[in-house]
Amino acid sequence: MKAFFASLILATIVFAETGRSPVISSERTRNLRGLDYAPMLFEYHRQTVDDGRHFFIYPRRDTTFQKDFYKNHGNAMAFFESDSASSHKFAIAVSPILGIDYKSSSALGDTIWPAIDGGLFIRGFADSLDFDLDARIYSEGHAAKKPKSYDHEVFDVQSKDRGDGGIDYVSFARYRAHLALNYAWARLQLARDVLHWGPGYYNNLSLNQFALPYNMLSLDLTFGPLRIYSVYADLRVNSWSYSKDNLNDRNLYAHRYELALKNVTFGISELQILYNENKPWLFVPVAPLFIEKGNYSERVNNGALAVDFNVQLFKLARVYGEFFLDDMESPYAVYQNRYSNNRWAAMLGFQVAHDMEVNGKLLQLGTIAEIARVEPYTYCHYDTAQAQMAHLGLPLGNPNGPNSLAIDWTLYSRLFWNHSASIFFGLHNKWLWKGIDRGSDINDPYKTVRKKFTDKAPLQYTIAPSVNYSGYHASYELELILGEIKAIFVRTTLFW
Repeated sequence: MKAFFASLILATIVFAETGRSPVISSERTRNLRGLDYAPMLFEYHRQTVDDGRHFFIYPRRDTTFQKDFYKNHGNAMAFFESDSASSHKFAIAVSPILGIDYKSSSALGDTIWPAIDGGLFIRGFADSLDFDLDARIYSEGHAAKKPKSYDHEVFDVQSKDRGDGGIDYVSFARYRAHLALNYAWARLQLARDVLHWGPGYYNNLSLNQFALPYNMLSLDLTFGPLRIYSVYADLRVNSWSYSKDNLNDRNLYAHRYELALKNVTFGISELQILYNENKPWLFVPVAPLFIEKGNYSERVNNGALAVDFNVQLFKLARVYGEFFLDDMESPYAVYQNRYSNNRWAAMLGFQVAHDMEVNGKLLQLGTIAEIARVEPYTYCHYDTAQAQMAHLGLPLGNPNGPNSLAIDWTLYSRLFWNHSASIFFGLHNKWLWKGIDRGSDINDPYKTVRKKFTDKAPLQYTIAPSVNYSGYHASYELELILGEIKAIFVRTTLFW
């Protein structure tokens, strides 16, 4: 029985973690949702209960993608592969994906129904090259007279008053993609995705999965327990596509260095944002950005450095933290923490996870909690719409932005009925104090002033239960948000 249960765990976790992409990627909470629900949460669950080195760089190559390609993708609508006599091995799978949503949010001031998305998911490999593309077209009906973008990206509004088709609706397109060349210890990748660096789930401070997707070039080097990741990303200055601010360039260069020992991982992340400048040398992994920053004009570049750790305890829990330094006058001034020229953030968290058998089925249980403090003016810069650590108006790092204190606590479980069907239950609690003074918005121009951290900021508490059924060809989701913000999200996804 123990041997059977061990094989069951291995099979189900392989299915859950490999998914249908050549990379283990960040979560898609706003758009491009697929059959997997909260895949990043269960990637961290795996990192809590499994042996081996623990790395915290995403998106990250799934090394089983090519080996298990036929098993995981052979039943796709269209499947092509090389014959046994071919000198080049390749395989391509193509699947249609269709979704329909109902979304209502007091924060958005809108009800979106119907919301329909459809497109194709293409993935495959050719020798050492792997790739995927998830591309979809969206059409939404909005109750609000002036619709806002639910996912904060660009969208188009058609009005019957302008003769756009006789009805009012919103349409737009979204995609994420990866194209990578692999070597034994290196991976060079072109992608549109979101980087997530560090052991946190909700509140990573340097690069966070809840930012908006951007186009990037990355180089991933692995030497046993040492991992070095270098990236260039093309960022947009303004969330409004017609804004003249987007005629300017905002470029991100970032490096991450990780040392993964048996149960402990140490990480260093460094970022540099350049406005209307581009220096390809910064892509070189051995070029220290926190030193190189001094070689360019202070008015158009913005840099930061972060350190983090993760400790695994008895394959049952992990404790982790991150400290992010945007700028400082001196170490003692950071300790005094009086003025805004000392800008920093800190996060601490823990996760408890356990896998067990219930009537021959795998049940995964866990809880994760984090607290994050972000000082005023962190991620900001001297002038509005220049070198902020932001993309499309939202932070690249902690999603709560500058001058915020947040506590997130989630209870979760997932029960596998069989190899391809599971039920998820989750309960997310969030306590947020968001400042109302200057330095609370990422677009506030930086000023050297006496700081007031979350001064008179009201508490915003929300509780969000969620349930999901994921099968081989369909998934169903229900998410509620109750408290200071009220929202409901219902979705059905069909995949072949």
